[in-house]
Amino acid sequence: MREGRIPQEGCGPLSEGSSRRQARRAARALLRLVLVSFIASFSTFAQAQGIDSSGATLPNAKKNKSSFGAANSPGTIFGKVNTNIDRAQPMRLQGDQLIYDKSGDRVISRGNVEIFYNNYILTADEVVYDQSGGTLTAVGNVTLKEPQGNIVHADRYTLTDDFRDGFVSALSIVSADKSHISADRATRREGNITEFENGKFTPCQSDGNTPPLWCISAARIIHDQEAATLTYQDAYFQIYGQPIFYLPYFQSPDPSVKRKSGFLTPDYGHSSTLGYITGIPYFWNLAPNYDVTFEPLYMSDQGLFLKGEWRHRLANGEYTVKLAGIDQNFKDLPGDPVANEKLDGFRGSVETHGLFSLSSWWKFGWDAIVESDDQFRRFYKLDSVLVTDRVNQVYLTGQSDRNYFNATLYQFGGLLTDDTPRTESYTHPIINYNYVFADPVAGGELKWNTNVLSFTRADGSTTGTPSDPRQTDQNINRVITELKWRRRLTDRLGISYTPFADVRGDIYGYDNVTNPQSVVLNAAGTEVVSSEQFSSTVTRGVVDGGVLVSYPWVANSSVGSHIIEPIGQVVVHQESLPQRRLPNEDAQSLVFDDTNLFATSKFSGYDRIETGTRVNAGLQYTFQSNDGGYARFLAGQSYQLSGENAYLFPGRTDDGNFTFNPANGLETRNSDYVLGAYFAPIADFRIISQSRFDQSTFALRRQDLAAVAKYGPLSVQTGYSYDAAALFTNPDDLVPGTTPPIATPTRLEEILGSATLQLTNRWSLGGSTRYDLETGNFRYDSVSVKYADECFVLTASYIQSNYSDLSIEPDQTVMLRFEFKHLGDFAATTGNLDFNMGGDQRTN
Repeated sequence: MREGRIPQEGCGPLSEGSSRRQARRAARALLRLVLVSFIASFSTFAQAQGIDSSGATLPNAKKNKSSFGAANSPGTIFGKVNTNIDRAQPMRLQGDQLIYDKSGDRVISRGNVEIFYNNYILTADEVVYDQSGGTLTAVGNVTLKEPQGNIVHADRYTLTDDFRDGFVSALSIVSADKSHISADRATRREGNITEFENGKFTPCQSDGNTPPLWCISAARIIHDQEAATLTYQDAYFQIYGQPIFYLPYFQSPDPSVKRKSGFLTPDYGHSSTLGYITGIPYFWNLAPNYDVTFEPLYMSDQGLFLKGEWRHRLANGEYTVKLAGIDQNFKDLPGDPVANEKLDGFRGSVETHGLFSLSSWWKFGWDAIVESDDQFRRFYKLDSVLVTDRVNQVYLTGQSDRNYFNATLYQFGGLLTDDTPRTESYTHPIINYNYVFADPVAGGELKWNTNVLSFTRADGSTTGTPSDPRQTDQNINRVITELKWRRRLTDRLGISYTPFADVRGDIYGYDNVTNPQSVVLNAAGTEVVSSEQFSSTVTRGVVDGGVLVSYPWVANSSVGSHIIEPIGQVVVHQESLPQRRLPNEDAQSLVFDDTNLFATSKFSGYDRIETGTRVNAGLQYTFQSNDGGYARFLAGQSYQLSGENAYLFPGRTDDGNFTFNPANGLETRNSDYVLGAYFAPIADFRIISQSRFDQSTFALRRQDLAAVAKYGPLSVQTGYSYDAAALFTNPDDLVPGTTPPIATPTRLEEILGSATLQLTNRWSLGGSTRYDLETGNFRYDSVSVKYADECFVLTASYIQSNYSDLSIEPDQTVMLRFEFKHLGDFAATTGNLDFNMGGDQRTN
């Protein structure tokens, strides 16, 4: 006989002799305090488990994933029972002794009995098969392994010979993810409904002397497989064996359910601008491929806020539509009532996303948000407070082995108070086409690139008469096509030569654009933009060519390989091009570092072109250790030998800003020095550094540094940014109706850091910060403490943000979030909640 197994005790009392009793008591008291609000809501509303669409404590559009990962996937506890029994398969039985009782029409097997039938495995001390009744009765140390992975333990188990219906005494089930359900008695009938008497359910583990961290005990638990529901009658939610809240009746979908109509977990929260917040999401499972979630949120300081989401999945893709709105009383808003009066009445937004696969090569999609005003989504926490621009797009993309096509319609809009009308712009559309020729041309690779742009900006200028003013828009239309040829050759010494040649043609059409060179002195002697406008059609032809030469020297040692590689490049363009008078839309981001040292043009877009003859030179060192360590350093400089330096005199936009940073490191004949360092001696430590030094004084002008390190339980990430001459226009100097002033250089320096310390297997401490070294202010910082085990996650966080814009003010947030495996999660938050650094605080 096998040794008897003690069934799972469920939520029994604490053992008096447990060495952990005092610690458990303290933890129990804490958990009872923080969980009581959750249990109150938990007892009232049925949960539509598995559909991650319950809203945040404040409305938001992002999703949270369960901390339990795959363990929380459907089917781990009450998976679908196999009712399609193949009666043609034989039932295999073996035991120490087999008895045929002809008078009782029974077959009795005793001693280490094992039965195999339709992927079921039954073991027991004794099994009695009643042929007339068609039942099996297993007695003593009964274990039944079901096809879905569950393991049933019982002292006595009676079931039909097709394994469909059964009666179980002293039942204990252990699922594939180690969740437990135990009961004094259980009955399965009609192959569909299982009733557990005095049942207890928990996904938590215990050491046998102490009860699990949490469980649900009920006088009756009914599992309806067809309806996919679990019904608890006369139940208690217990923490460490102690009842916390009484549940007279509670019903939820079983863990196998992905989608089911019903109420989701209620939302609670508090904000200094919104007041106390409560809401009850409701989920409609209208069809297997589409559903609706609706949630009214009551905010004590703002009123009733409504939001909803429609989701629809089709055969070749899916799309979503999210609505949000409120009947706003402007007197309830913080800030200046006069400025807020224009926000009175309906405020709202529509957000939609879609992606469809048209064929194996083609995709179509969109991302768009339409809102009543620039403050609505950030004030009501639908977006991060750090969002400064709105970008909507509709796109079509096709890609094969040698072809790439993309057409995108963009709409750009500014969300800040100092934005001017020129921040509203549209592309209709931008088209990019790239093709790589299959056959070599002159022994090298030939590429064909084409770019088409149609662009409109509301510039805010007016024409006509004072009695009949008319606003004009800036319009730009552009077609660019180019051929690029490259070939790589290597001689007997190992010197590599890469000759290249590019041919490009441009056609530009401008209408009511601002001349970037129109800077004048006003009466006070201050530089201002005169906003001279013009319309024109311009054609340009661009031809450039050159060669890249490198000579790698390799040395092998006992620890690894060393490569020293001098690199030189000569690029020849036209001596000059008529481009300074033309507007710059896509080449405004000019950052000179080691990544574009050997680029034929260091501009980020098509609207500006490098001119003259330029030499780029650098020295690269690479070390690859035998154990996987790696280090690479690249240092170099660029030289303007002849022709016009296109990186000098960038010109101004009509709001006073430079079209690109004039202190870019390439504005002098000899450029600044650039240095890139990439260092990874071990897998758990990496550094990336990109530096630029003044070409005459070697003073640091720009630095970007990122490091990631892990040592034992400690993980650290840090970043440092420095720019000696960033350019900004002071928003306070922008006076409506006047000529904008010139942007002035401003020194920027900040550090970002985050760290996580794993204190024990279950406790961890984390934090992050963003500190402005120039002003001496923290822009953002947070600290969090987390507890996580196999069935419960608790996270406490403190977040501070110093961002402000009209009704959005600096705030502090305290957030408490906990998750119960298979039951969902709940978050209670205090403070002015927002989405700092793109994060969100939510409940579901």
